Amino acid sequence: MTTYSIGELAKLLEMSTRTIRYYEELGLLNSVKRIDNGRRIYTDDDVRRLKLIKRLKILGLTLSEMHELEYIWQIHKTNDIVLKRLLEILDLHIRRIDDRMKDLEILKNEIGEYKSRIKNKING
Repeated sequence: MTTYSIGELAKLLEMSTRTIRYYEELGLLNSVKRIDNGRRIYTDDDVRRLKLIKRLKILGLTLSEMHELEYIWQIHKTNDIVLKRLLEILDLHIRRIDDRMKDLEILKNEIGEYKSRIKNKING
């Protein structure tokens, strides 16, 4: 079994050691082992978990949503339920993005109209 120090893990995943410790404190990374002197050691499972956290963060999930998924996993110990909830969360994010895109399109049009009025006053 391959093990990593927190520094090695941080370098491997391009994360800060502080972020890794924070995820551990939040309970998102709860499989961390400690050796005799209290030093943390990380495994390939931790690497996979942190890669998932990074991916979920890129997809727009909040730490609270990630914590909810972890909580569901701890209760049910099955990916089926976790993945169904993840799909619900992703659908919600898509709806929010669609709403935001509509709002931005309206704003873009308003800016264009305002620019036209300004140009007419300057040239008028």
